[in-house]
Amino acid sequence: MEVQIESSWKEVLEDEFKKEYFTSLTDFVKKEYKQYTCYPKGSQVFSAFDLTPFDDTKVVILGQDPYHGEHQAHGLCFSVNEGIPFPPSLKNIFKELESDLGIKKTSGNLESWSKQGVLLLNATLTVRANQAGSHQNQGWETFTDKVIQTISEKKENVVFILWGSYAQRKISLIDTSKHHIIKSAHPSPLSVYRGFWNSKPFSKTNDFLASKNKKTIEW
Repeated sequence: MEVQIESSWKEVLEDEFKKEYFTSLTDFVKKEYKQYTCYPKGSQVFSAFDLTPFDDTKVVILGQDPYHGEHQAHGLCFSVNEGIPFPPSLKNIFKELESDLGIKKTSGNLESWSKQGVLLLNATLTVRANQAGSHQNQGWETFTDKVIQTISEKKENVVFILWGSYAQRKISLIDTSKHHIIKSAHPSPLSVYRGFWNSKPFSKTNDFLASKNKKTIEW
């Protein structure tokens, strides 16, 4: 795994790449990609960072694992490649978006969000094909926790959208006195009725950004 990462991220995370856990993680990922089919493609592992530079980050959406089906994952949480059917959680995200802001999506590719400063960050950045969670607890979570902490420490007035209990456990890494948290149930069909519907995360995000004189997101 080659760590080719956008320059402003490289600057703030430089020390992390030198740590022992990251070296072990790199070895693990290289071995996995050599032996098995893994997602996303090697060149897309750090896509979230490349499309949303540190300096431009104003919203963070947290996911857990990349999709593990063919042609789905491309390095952004909840997003799928162009022309791929929407997975269940994404379908529900789009339903809520339509109910919240009247926006109807025809593509599951969320790169347009990334390019506006929405960091679509999974806790684990790689996965073995058809094996959900197969790359968990190898070091990715240590790295992505550091990413969240770094955003919290070095920036202010960032909106963190935390869907479900896994994402909400990350609140301890965020200074809530200088950032804005939006949380609800996860959009997965298993939990969507526990408070995801009508949670209006998209309009709430834009209301907050507008209140801080920041450009709102065109969802």
